[in-house]
Amino acid sequence: MSTPSRFKKDKEIIAEYESQVKEIRAQLVEQQKCLEQQTEMRVQLLQDLQDFFRKKAEIETDYSRNLEKLAERFMAKTRSTKDHQQYKKDQNLLSPVNCWYLLLNQVRRESKDHATLSDIYLNNVIMRFMQISEDSTRMFKKSKEIAFQLHEDLMKVLNELYTVMKTYHMYHAESISAESKLKEAEKQEEKQIGRSGDPVFHIRLEERHQRRSSVKKIEKMKEKRQAKYSENKLKSIKARNEYLLTLEATNASVFKYYIHDLSDLIDCCDLGYHASLNRALRTYLSAEYNLETSRHEGLDIIENAVDNLEPRSDKQRFMEMYPAAFCPPMKFEFQSHMGDEVCQVSAQQPVQAELMLRYQQLQSRLATLKIENEEVKKTTEATLQTIQDMVTIEDYDVSECFQHSRSTESVKSTVSETYLSKPSIAKRRANQQETEQFYFMKLREYLEGSNLITKLQAKHDLLQRTLGEGHRAEYMTTRTQDRSSPSLWKAVFGS
Repeated sequence: MSTPSRFKKDKEIIAEYESQVKEIRAQLVEQQKCLEQQTEMRVQLLQDLQDFFRKKAEIETDYSRNLEKLAERFMAKTRSTKDHQQYKKDQNLLSPVNCWYLLLNQVRRESKDHATLSDIYLNNVIMRFMQISEDSTRMFKKSKEIAFQLHEDLMKVLNELYTVMKTYHMYHAESISAESKLKEAEKQEEKQIGRSGDPVFHIRLEERHQRRSSVKKIEKMKEKRQAKYSENKLKSIKARNEYLLTLEATNASVFKYYIHDLSDLIDCCDLGYHASLNRALRTYLSAEYNLETSRHEGLDIIENAVDNLEPRSDKQRFMEMYPAAFCPPMKFEFQSHMGDEVCQVSAQQPVQAELMLRYQQLQSRLATLKIENEEVKKTTEATLQTIQDMVTIEDYDVSECFQHSRSTESVKSTVSETYLSKPSIAKRRANQQETEQFYFMKLREYLEGSNLITKLQAKHDLLQRTLGEGHRAEYMTTRTQDRSSPSLWKAVFGS
């Protein structure tokens, strides 16, 4: 193959790699846009819910006032009647009149109930939505920081693969060139030996001396080229091994990011969102159910929707909405160079000891890292459970607000002493945010550790498979190379 064709092949391979990396980079950008868009949609949804309940609170307040005016109007008419005096005295009334007074009392009770409902909407439900909106924005920002770090690590891995691939191509090209020069020297030697086979009595003494000198020069040149070829061949093998190891680690890292890390990032954005929204809507449900039990049939539909607030199913739907952004890319394939038939890590004698040492070092390092990362994982899971306990507390029951045996003042006191009392808010929010900060720190540490383990484990497993095949793999690989230059292969690596 001519030199221009070889360079063209190299450029095509590099262009193909760069195209694949470009697609991954575009996916990473698109993923961030999707997550940002989801957060914006959530914030807008929460804003709409706030506006809705604020307007509903105004309606409930107006309705409460109208009911109070209605009851007061007819109570004023009855205060001067005999029936009213009798009612105040012993409440022993005719049943139609008693129903009338009970009806007026019910109107006043409904007025208080709707005033309570308006108070719950304004000072409890709406405040919850505001907090969820703040939490969603905060979670997205923290998740974005982790995503940025993961993206940087992924691009470093891809750049490392690019570097070792180019190094492998360069050394393999030098090996091919050295082999070509060696074969040329062998041909010259054979030609010179053929000449030296002529009858000696036909050759003059001076010419015979020149031929011996020429043979020696050719032999020296052949020895130098043989040494150069052996050196370049060894470099090529080491470069190809490094390329295959890095290729395995890169594919493992990319696979882990798309299958595991990406899911964890979406979970970070969702952290507490569904549970908090569940609590807020359950507060609304509790108020409505206690206000009017006859409305249960209609409210059951809403409760069913609230019961179905599930982060896992939402995450699955979200990812299905954007298949182009979240579908894992194809694995990077080994790009052989200039007819190189070896597509696995070579463990022949020149590099076997080095590979074995490297395998043992990887095994020791992995054992230490796995123990350390397992401890970090346990801490992360325990912290996550603490956060989940914080955001799933069942504090949405407002049935006590509708106990009519109490005065209006006691009802308002009950509302103020529950979830949204200022000391309770400050303490809960401080604890939650402190726990969140610790969780994200441990999650970052765990993801970084697991990323390193994934890369090292991929190299370790590939080396284990390679070294485990023993002489069989060495024999097959040797036979593959013997087709091109058997004598040279034995000269470099032995029989």
